[in-house]
Amino acid sequence: MPRSHKSKLQASERRRRARGEAQAKAAQATAAVEEESATSSSPQCEDAAQSLPPAGSSSTSQERQGAQATTITHTAVSCTKSDEDSNSQDEERVSPCEALYYIENPGEDSLTRKPGLLEQFLLYKYKMKQPILKEDMLKIIGQNYEDRFPEIIKKASERIEIVFAVDMKEIDSTRQSYNLISKLKLPNNGRVRAGRGLPKTGLVMNILGMIFMKGNCAAEEDIWKFLGMMRVYAGRKHFIYGEPRKLITKDLVRLQYLEYRQVANSDPPRFEFLWGPKALAETSKMKVLEFLAKVNDTIPTAFPSYYEEALQDEKERVQTKAMVRASNIDIILQFCWFVQERK
Repeated sequence: MPRSHKSKLQASERRRRARGEAQAKAAQATAAVEEESATSSSPQCEDAAQSLPPAGSSSTSQERQGAQATTITHTAVSCTKSDEDSNSQDEERVSPCEALYYIENPGEDSLTRKPGLLEQFLLYKYKMKQPILKEDMLKIIGQNYEDRFPEIIKKASERIEIVFAVDMKEIDSTRQSYNLISKLKLPNNGRVRAGRGLPKTGLVMNILGMIFMKGNCAAEEDIWKFLGMMRVYAGRKHFIYGEPRKLITKDLVRLQYLEYRQVANSDPPRFEFLWGPKALAETSKMKVLEFLAKVNDTIPTAFPSYYEEALQDEKERVQTKAMVRASNIDIILQFCWFVQERK
C-alpha cells in the first residue's frame, strides 16, 4: 500500500477514535447533570433565599444554574485535558474538543442547542488563552445562523457570566476579536495563578455576596458551609479552583480581595472573612447584588433590605469621590497661589 494512502487511513482512524472518545465524555457529562439535577439545586446564601420571590421561580432558577455550571465546567475541563494530554504532532489530528462541539442532542431544536455549543467553544478558547474570532464562532454555530448570531452570543455569554463572573467584550473591532474579561482585576484575567485555566472570579463574587449578606462579616464556618453546597471543600482539590483553602485564606488574602482575621477573644480560635481593600476598590455592594440577582434569574430589588443597603453604599461612594475631587482642586488652587506669590 502506498505510504501516502496508509498515512491518510491512519489519520482517518485517529479522527474516528477522537470522535468516539468525545461522545463518551459527552454522555458522562450528561449523566452527571441529570443525576445532580435530580438530587440537588444550585447553592445560594441562606439569607438571600429568604429574600427571594416566593416558591416556584426561585427553585427552578437554582436548578437551571446548577445544571449550567455542571455542563459548562465538565465540558471545558475535559476538552482542555484531552488537548493537553495528547502529544501527537500530526497536522491532520482532530481535537476531541472540536468533535464535541458538533455532538447533537436529538431532544433539542437547533436554535436551543447553539448557545450551548458556543459556550463550550468560548470557555475552551479562554482556558487555552487563544483569541476568540467571530469567524470561528460562526463556524461553530453554522453559517445558516449568521443572522441569529447576536441572539446566540448573548445567551451564551450570559450563561457563562452567571457561573464564572466574566463579561464577553469585543477587543478588536477590525479583526472582530473578543475575549472573556473578569469582573474583578484578579491576576491573569481571573485565573489568579499563572498559566492556563478557568476563571476564579465567580467564586470570589459569591464569597463577597455571602459576606455582604451576613452583615459585611462572615464566620469561616458559614463560608465553608456555603461553599460545600457548591461542592467546594477545604483540603479537597477542586478541578477549577485547585486547593480551595489555600486559594481563599492565602491567595485571595495576599491579593487583598479578602480579609481573614481571628474573632476577638475566641477560644478556641475562630476566624471570619471581610471584604479586602481590592474588593472595595474594584466592585461594590450593588454590583455584587446585581450578580447574585442574575444568578437567581431575578432583579436586585428582589432583595429589598440588601438593595437599600447597596443604594446607601452607592450614595456614600459618590459623596466620597466628590470630597476627594474637591480636596484635590483645593490643593491645586493653593499651589497656584503659592507660585504666584513667589513671582
